[in-house]
Amino acid sequence: MGLFRRKTTQHLTHPWKITRKCLELIFESSKSNYPKEFGALLRVDRVDKNTIIEVVLLPGTISGDSHAIFYLHMLPIDYSVVGTVHSHPSSIARPSDADLDLFSHFGKIHIIVGVSAYGDVSWQAYDYAGRGVVIEVI
Repeated sequence: MGLFRRKTTQHLTHPWKITRKCLELIFESSKSNYPKEFGALLRVDRVDKNTIIEVVLLPGTISGDSHAIFYLHMLPIDYSVVGTVHSHPSSIARPSDADLDLFSHFGKIHIIVGVSAYGDVSWQAYDYAGRGVVIEVI
């Protein structure tokens, strides 16, 4: 037996949850910002650290037709912020290359909301690597 052992790592799934009230706020904010993107950060409960309970709006966030720019340096030190949420006015809730780059540099969980011109919404959550994640609505 050698001095060094190879560590084996497993991808552990984190049972994420989101409150219905928070998800409805995200939907309404996404619809009201249409045809521009809506963008914010996700905050979890400080006790139940896997339950998303609110969104955090960062000062200076820019919303455009095909982008939302976050000024992450405006975020105070807050370990309950775990990721991002933004809308796609194209109604497609899949991450772009820019989204994947953001995911890989900031946060554990990310939500994309697809908004159509008719006010319909669809949504999908992703982890830091852009893999789909299931979030339970409570």
